[in-house]
Amino acid sequence: MQDTYYAQNGPQASQGSQLLHSQPPQTTETNKYPPVSGSWSEDDEDRYSRWDPRGWSLKKKILVAIGIVAVILAIILGSVLGVRANRYPNYSKLNYTLKDSYSGSSFFDDFEYFTAADPTHGFVQYIDRAASQWMNLTYATETSAVLKVDTKYNGSEAANGRQSVRITSKKTYADGLFIFDIIHTPYGCGTWPALWLTDPSNWPEHGEIDVVEATNAGTFGSQSTLHTSKGCSMGVKRKETGAVADKDCYYKSNSNAGCGVKGAEGTYGPEFNSKGGGVYAMELRDAGIRVWQWARSKIPSDVTSGSPDPSTWGEAFADFPSTDCDIASHFKNQSIVANIALCGDWAGSKKYYAAQSSCPGNCEAFVRDNATSFATAYWEFGSFKVYQAT
Repeated sequence: MQDTYYAQNGPQASQGSQLLHSQPPQTTETNKYPPVSGSWSEDDEDRYSRWDPRGWSLKKKILVAIGIVAVILAIILGSVLGVRANRYPNYSKLNYTLKDSYSGSSFFDDFEYFTAADPTHGFVQYIDRAASQWMNLTYATETSAVLKVDTKYNGSEAANGRQSVRITSKKTYADGLFIFDIIHTPYGCGTWPALWLTDPSNWPEHGEIDVVEATNAGTFGSQSTLHTSKGCSMGVKRKETGAVADKDCYYKSNSNAGCGVKGAEGTYGPEFNSKGGGVYAMELRDAGIRVWQWARSKIPSDVTSGSPDPSTWGEAFADFPSTDCDIASHFKNQSIVANIALCGDWAGSKKYYAAQSSCPGNCEAFVRDNATSFATAYWEFGSFKVYQAT
């Protein structure tokens, strides 16, 4: 049969047949695409680079897709958090003009005397103006005003608490720049002095701003603190030189500790007084609340000249920006308050009375029986000035 084929077709036909059988198979519609990944064998996967998705199993593709989505979400979240962490209000320059001045021999005329029980559970009796003048616990001259604690009565005459004074301004403020010239700050075991602003009839709904506050020995610096209703936090970007004590301003958090900022030792007490005192400035505006403090020799010239410009003062001692606290809704109808409480929730606690200030025995017993120990427990103010933006 082979001889017949060769005879009929010759050597050319035989060569063509060999060429035909040596050519690769033709691609058809059924084999021109690789099989789906789910049906591939390990030999099929070996045909591709490990980085080529065509060689990945379905499981691997799903895992890679999840990883890519996670990275994208992390980038987006990081960007959002970064922007959020860097939010900060615009404390643009405001032009302030003098609105009210509390000074001279008429200093106390614009204040009311608080005579109710101490809201901070202090061992103190707040007396009215007539009694305080008779006891010489408040008096004013052309150069300063003094508010002090009784240094005369002991024992049974102070059995219900030592007599002291708390005054509240008759005028209220929604905003402004407050300049407090302070010549002497009160200190001594059992004392809890404060210079602050609040709406006494609507606390804590209308907020509280403690500008200057300290306890007992007074050698640990002043503290500036906000106390508010719910929804005011200072866990945000701030520009201040003081040390943050707490960040939640809500009065029900941390036993009403508020969101405080602590100053250095020289901002209050014996050291502050020995240098002639100084000035505290507090700015209340929608952008935030800021407090500055200067020793007598460092008071800016624009403050002494009566043309204060906070935009030139640099970083505040305490900064409470509006980032996570609507200042306008949390602080309303603010009156200026000055007082000297005795013992109470803060000054009378063992942590601050005994451990921090090394004060003797029981706070209330000490206050009752040691009248002469309160010789340094007095405020002396040069003036209070309130400026408002025009």
